[in-house]
Amino acid sequence: MFIFGLISGILSILTFHMKKTRNVGCGFYLFISSWNSMLILIILIIKFWQLILSQMFILNNRSILYMNCLILDLIIQVCLTFNDYLYGCVSIERVLTVHKGINFNKIKSKQIAKWISLCIFILIMLTHIHDPIHRHLIDDIDIDEQRIWCVVQYSSSIHIYNSFITLFHFLVPLLINIISTIYIIISMARTRLTIQPRLTFKEHLQLQLKKHQSHLIALCTLVFLALPRLIISFISGCMKSPNHSWLFLSSYLFAFLPSMITFIIFVLPSKMYKKQFNTVLDQTVRRLRTIYRR
Repeated sequence: MFIFGLISGILSILTFHMKKTRNVGCGFYLFISSWNSMLILIILIIKFWQLILSQMFILNNRSILYMNCLILDLIIQVCLTFNDYLYGCVSIERVLTVHKGINFNKIKSKQIAKWISLCIFILIMLTHIHDPIHRHLIDDIDIDEQRIWCVVQYSSSIHIYNSFITLFHFLVPLLINIISTIYIIISMARTRLTIQPRLTFKEHLQLQLKKHQSHLIALCTLVFLALPRLIISFISGCMKSPNHSWLFLSSYLFAFLPSMITFIIFVLPSKMYKKQFNTVLDQTVRRLRTIYRR
């Protein structure tokens, strides 16, 4: 999983590092998402090794464990949520492109995208600021284990707030993606009906569904992969059963997949992005050949 995420992240960064892919806000959102996905992967690897080392009693510095307890989960939560909103912004950008047509301002779109990304990130940070405040370390009372655990304990009011925020940050990007995709398909079908009246609206709608099949598949994939993260966020308590632990761990890691498939769901289906990827790939191969010949 880590290798897959690393490869996908690098390929996405290489693609959206090209200026032509960032002529509009859509490319900028995906560029930020690519770097954000790499950050998530790095933090996940750090957390994984910190857990392994602490369970092996190699890492037992309480100050380091406490800082990791406060920071790592917060960064992961914020970055995962930020990625969901970036995907939502891409959908909104596509809607604006379809709605405005030739009147779509690419330069203004890119400028707005920078401010929107910053505002969304700050908003997400503010809505998650309660999490590190309620985190602390506890010592395992089990004589056989005697390990240090990072736990979060909310009061009833904070628990309600946390549940609301979690659900809000899950549903808003999801609804944006769903509504945007439906709007684009219907709007394009109506436009084509005006140009080609010999076909019925239903026929145009079927053609647009077929044309945007990759977007629909990507949407369903994102929803399916995001569900485990939502379910886990509402599960509390410790699991002693090894079977339950592995199930929880698998679901937890599974929830990171949406942030690791930017290249698959956005670059590969797009002719323009794929062309730019092939260009940067050719340039990279040429540079490597030049270095090798030296």
